[in-house]
Order: sequence, then structure tokens, then C-alpha cells
Amino acid sequence: MAARAVVTGGAGFLGSHLCERLLADGWQVVCVDNLVTGSATNIAHLRANKSFESIQHNVSEPLFVDGAVDAVLHFASPASPVDYGDHPIATMKVGTLGTHNMLGLARAKGATFFLASTSEVYGDPSVHPQPETYWGNVNPIGPRAVYDESKRAGEAFTMAYHRAHGMKTRIVRIFNTYGERMRLNDGRAVPNFLVQALKKEPITVYGDGSQTRSLCYVDDLIEGIIRLLGTDYSDPVNIGSENEVTMLHLAKRIRDLSGSSSEIVFKPLPEDDPKQRRPDLTRARQVLRWEPTTPLDAGLNKTIAYFRQRLA
Repeated sequence: MAARAVVTGGAGFLGSHLCERLLADGWQVVCVDNLVTGSATNIAHLRANKSFESIQHNVSEPLFVDGAVDAVLHFASPASPVDYGDHPIATMKVGTLGTHNMLGLARAKGATFFLASTSEVYGDPSVHPQPETYWGNVNPIGPRAVYDESKRAGEAFTMAYHRAHGMKTRIVRIFNTYGERMRLNDGRAVPNFLVQALKKEPITVYGDGSQTRSLCYVDDLIEGIIRLLGTDYSDPVNIGSENEVTMLHLAKRIRDLSGSSSEIVFKPLPEDDPKQRRPDLTRARQVLRWEPTTPLDAGLNKTIAYFRQRLA
């Protein structure tokens, strides 16, 4: 019998790529999504696959799945500041109640539980780059706290189940990722810049554009996730790119690669926006033998082609 995985948030940007990869690796996949920020079009091409099934469900409510389950991968959550601004309570609930429910499902099935955590657990970091041993600098009552703190609580839940019940658990801390199937109105830097450049509108950069992000192409990220799932390592692992770029550089690069003549305009920096982001990948290299391989321009060109098609 093929191994069977439940992927929550499976119709989202990362979740749909994960479903696709698990199917390619011979898994049976149950995709669970309430389609608040996910999209049925992201998984439409998988529906003909006999090993794929999808359920529309909010995992902040208990989920019952018939049959054996070998892994529960919890990727359900609004994941951009626009989303968690629009859905603050749902974001808080899916990171806490949703994590608790999926841990319960994994425990009942004797399955490995895999938590998609985030670099946002580090907040606006006072340590750079960020190793997994850094505890973070998070404002617990700021506008981003519903995401940051629910992910931190999700990690605490996961480790509690690991310690109390001896469950197999994995925690990945995902840094900025981009690629096909990001939503056009996602609100994050790459989709914002891309849509503005392709529509030949002014490209909006917040602050003076000196804040940095490290951008990892989605295929590289999924490879890291698959490797982590296959290990027996329960402490968090950073997955992302060390190629740190300023937002101003990224805006100019996207403009040039998309052949746009958009001007760049500056707007005030949002509250609690992290000034810098770069993972320390020492643990990923040691434990997973993983590092990203897709150059920024190559990944951006693929993403631009996808966005061009969507905007056509």
C-alpha cells in the first residue's frame, strides 16, 4: 500500500506544490482546504489522479478521515499581512486550534505530524542571520501578532505532543518563498511588484526599500520539506535562501526582467515590518543535506511567465 498523507491548506500556494510533489513521489494525498485563501484552480490538474482526493473543510473544526494516514502536514493558514489583516481571528484559530486538531488526527492515526511554521516566529530579529536557537523578537499585540504568535503556539503544541505522547513530529520554519500559484493580490513583495510591473503601474516600495528578504524558489523549498519529512529530526529547521536582497533591488530586478517601464514610488513602512530576514541554514545543510539551487533570476522568470498568463 502506498503511504497516505493529509495536507491541510493543500489548495494554497505551497500546499498545492506539496500535494503535487507527494503524488509524484508515489503517495496517496488527501488535500484539505476551506478555500479562504486557497484556490480550487491550484489543484484542478490533480483531480484526475486516482491517488488524489480533496475535502473542503476548515481545520479549526475537528476533521475525521477514514482509513490509514501516515503523515499529516499542516500548511493551512493565511500567510500574508494582507490576509491576516483581513482574517485575524481565523488566522489565530488555524494556527492554534487547527494545529491542535491536526495533532489529534495524527495521534489517532499513528502518523507523523509536520508543522509548517515560519520565519515570522523570529519577529523583527536582533540576531542576523537567524539560527533556529534564536527565540525571536515579536510584538505580541501588534497587527502581525495573530500570525506570529499562533505559529509560535503551534510549535509549542507540536513539541508538547512530541514530548507527552512520543509522537513523530517535524517543524519547518519557512522563509520568504515565491513562485507559480502565488495569488495576484497576495500582498507580499513579489506578487505586488510583478502585477504592478506587468500592468505598467508605479511599483510601490515601502520605506526607503533598504529592508531585506531572502527569497527561495518554491521547488527548492518543497525539496527541503520532503527531505525533512523523511528524517527523524524533531527540532525546528529553517528552510529558505541565504541570498538576501533589498526590496528596492528586488523591485528593479522584477521591473527589468518583465520588460516594464514602471516608475518606483515610495510609501511609509507598515507597523512591525521586519527590517531584515535571512536564515542560518547550517542545520538544514547538516540534517537534510539541503540548500537552495535556483538562482533568483531563473525563479523570477518562471514566476513572471505564470503571472503574465494569469493577467492575460
